[in-house]
Amino acid sequence: MAITALPPDTDADIARVTEALAMITPRWNVRILLALSGPPLRYSELAAKVSWLQNGQLHPKLKSLCDAGLVQRTEHTSRHVTYGHTDRGAALLPVLPMIVTWAEEHLEKADRPLPAIEQIEDSLTLLTRRHAAAILWVLKSRGEVSGRALARIVMPSSDWTNMYPPLRQLVADGLVDTEGIGQPYRLSAAGEGLGPVFGALSAWASGHPLTHAAQHPIWGRPGAAPAPKQWVSNLSLPAPSAPSAVRAAAASRPTWQNRDLFSHITTARPMAALAAGGPRR
Repeated sequence: MAITALPPDTDADIARVTEALAMITPRWNVRILLALSGPPLRYSELAAKVSWLQNGQLHPKLKSLCDAGLVQRTEHTSRHVTYGHTDRGAALLPVLPMIVTWAEEHLEKADRPLPAIEQIEDSLTLLTRRHAAAILWVLKSRGEVSGRALARIVMPSSDWTNMYPPLRQLVADGLVDTEGIGQPYRLSAAGEGLGPVFGALSAWASGHPLTHAAQHPIWGRPGAAPAPKQWVSNLSLPAPSAPSAVRAAAASRPTWQNRDLFSHITTARPMAALAAGGPRR
């Protein structure tokens, strides 16, 4: 069912990207995905890598990631179970450095350096604000738009004044600009800079390689060459008797290093508009 007054293809694109963000934004999800980089892990091995999680917190997080198709639970025997990325989960990981790149360029400078993992979590908080994706999509495609016109497009079944709280938040977050009350809204430089992130999330959510991001009709780069071949997600399956071709290929590729995002030091911090504690609550 349509959620905006935008064309069906655009509406579906926004819904897919919003859903993709909802999969990874909940607290600890990104850190768990990074901890699973490399060979599949037993539950106890994974728990040791995310030791800050209290007893009982890891299992429901893993279940939600398995239900989302990002993590695969494999039963080797009744007492030997491992967890690893699905193809779909592995394909999503390269979006994370894109988010770090955006954060380093567009978030305010910090008094203390922050690990890149915190840059990701803070950025996701901004991007998952209510109606944020739809508002940013409309402003990217139409340039300057009045608040009333945005309301008719983004929330056609709601009172138009309900548009202003999310708009004011996006202005406070630095993603949207306006000259003042009654003036039209437009993307800020930070909002414009989200093109690679949203393009990649759109490509991933529609089952294409991230190289298709450049072809996105709104966030892509005009004239960029298309990329071939799409990936196929893995389903949760019992352990195979021999390593699959997918696992063998994955083993030959460079894997994500947890330290790349857990300890990578940057010089940016979330904007003041973030609530105290933000995603590190």
